[in-house]
Amino acid sequence: MAQLLMVYHSKTGGSRQMAEAAATAARDEVETILKPAHEAEPEHLLQADGYIFCGPENLAAIAGIMKDFFDRCYYPALGHIEGRPYAQMVCAGSDGENAARQTARIAQGWRLREVQPPLIICTHAQTPEEILAAKTISEDDLTKCRDLGTGMGAGLSLGVF
Repeated sequence: MAQLLMVYHSKTGGSRQMAEAAATAARDEVETILKPAHEAEPEHLLQADGYIFCGPENLAAIAGIMKDFFDRCYYPALGHIEGRPYAQMVCAGSDGENAARQTARIAQGWRLREVQPPLIICTHAQTPEEILAAKTISEDDLTKCRDLGTGMGAGLSLGVF
């Protein structure tokens, strides 16, 4: 059975909600492992057949803990995961594009295959208080996350990717 690895980081809960929604939907299609970025190791990448990376955009960049995950796992996985499919989700206050570009560049270095454009959910948090506050992702946006999870799971299960 194919395996989908979802690696996420969340400080205020937005990315966690997104990742959990996608993982729950994906589990209907394929074995799904949901790992916080600080717990994910190279062997998790090596064992999986596809990936979803999910994290917040912090100061127009990927979150430091997501960067740490990529730093720790990049070279051990390099040369061993080429061609595997991936998708990504970003929880952003206003934009999210730069975090998505950074993750895509790392995935390109691994020679992963992007199977859909990044899903960027914008919370519109702009003040320090809003940025640091616990997030609640809307049901419409969680549906988009579930759809991404279902699509990745089905694609892996059916051998489309």
